[in-house]
Amino acid sequence: MDLNNFNENNNNMQNDFQQPGMPEQYQYTGFQNGYTYYPENGGNNGGGKKKKGGAAKKAAMAVGALALVAVISAGSIFGYKLITGGSLSDDLVENSSSAIDDTSAVDADAPAANTAEEEERPRREVPSLEQLAALDDALPVPEIVEKVSPSVVGVTSLLSGGTSYGTGFVISEDGYIVTNYHVIDGAQKITVAFSVSDDDEEYDAELIGGDEQTDIAVLKIEKDGLTAVEFGKSSDLIVGELAIAIGNPMGSELSGTVTAGIISALNRSLTIEERKMNLIQTDASINNGNSGGPLINSYGQIIGITSAKIASYYADGLGFAIPIDEALPIISDLIEYGYVKGRPVIGISGEDISEIYAQYYDVPQGFYVAKVTEDGPAEKAGVKVGDIVIGIESQLVKSIDEFNEIKAKYKAGDTITISVYRDKEIIDLKVTLAEDTSAIDKDNDNTQSNNNNFDDDFGNFGYSPFFNFGF
Repeated sequence: MDLNNFNENNNNMQNDFQQPGMPEQYQYTGFQNGYTYYPENGGNNGGGKKKKGGAAKKAAMAVGALALVAVISAGSIFGYKLITGGSLSDDLVENSSSAIDDTSAVDADAPAANTAEEEERPRREVPSLEQLAALDDALPVPEIVEKVSPSVVGVTSLLSGGTSYGTGFVISEDGYIVTNYHVIDGAQKITVAFSVSDDDEEYDAELIGGDEQTDIAVLKIEKDGLTAVEFGKSSDLIVGELAIAIGNPMGSELSGTVTAGIISALNRSLTIEERKMNLIQTDASINNGNSGGPLINSYGQIIGITSAKIASYYADGLGFAIPIDEALPIISDLIEYGYVKGRPVIGISGEDISEIYAQYYDVPQGFYVAKVTEDGPAEKAGVKVGDIVIGIESQLVKSIDEFNEIKAKYKAGDTITISVYRDKEIIDLKVTLAEDTSAIDKDNDNTQSNNNNFDDDFGNFGYSPFFNFGF
């Protein structure tokens, strides 16, 4: 199968197989899922017009009676003033005083309505959401902010086509900083400034290592005596507990912004820019520029790295963070090796074949191989351009995500069997997985030029859902 023909027929394919009313695939930037709410029956119950009968007449009579009473009352008052020649207000005051005195006489033996003890009783204070969500022995929110804010930084990346803003946080006294990979992806120069500090200086930052797959990057600045954050455990989180985010929404103008909410959900499996991620969901406000900032628990400990949000006309308050338990091993490898140690690579790239395309071309669903890395594991095993990968370890797969989910269970050096469709035949090939060190080469390229057109391996797809502001 020729890839050019495969792509050229794309438009015809859509016309042939598009079904009316199918929702668009949503994305996290300019989120549009094609679903629109329409009131049932257009707001009309279909019962037709009601007859104007006795009920309407009764209502009109009641209104007329009220008007008559008002006129009579006004006339009576005016007449009274003419006859007595006195002041109506004075008479009303006298009558009111008499009524009060009479009431006091009747209730003389009753206990006083408000005793001195009741008057001194303090008014009950209703707890705030933050107080209700805080765990035992939790710090007050201002103390949490005071504890973490000195460690939060703004990250500015100079790109060939503009500037990207994000957030980060200090993890060591000697200047190691964590942020999101998409904040610094393609940066020619990276600078860091502390969000809440008397130090207005910007520091040049070195990219120590970045992992596109998990969206984590480690930077280093030349400064000692910094305040490092304290890490908590994301595995100890419970839904409903307090969550605080500190970051730089919309860039440096709003640096150090604090928002609070709760943990809305755990283990949210989301596919963002064709990458499947396991995330913490929170309703603490996360905006463009918060990427790479800390998500904090009731004790002032970092339990997540804010990474994404769903921005949509149809949804609000949906923010997501990378669990810190999953991030820490990545951070450790990036500092020590510059890449994630032991991650397997096959050495092929291409694109998925959907069910519609599979029917059109009369081929199985799977992954179309568009490129094979020279001298890589796939080439050594006999994989060729034009093959369709349809299985791994005797399990059928229909997409890259399904393939990677199984491949991730193995490590570099393991030998696995992949099944490919070629010339109307299915062929099984033995592939010995290699270690993926492509992150080092890509990070080196990023320091030289802003090159966003790169060849991806399985699972390594560009991720920049909030590009201009670090999201």
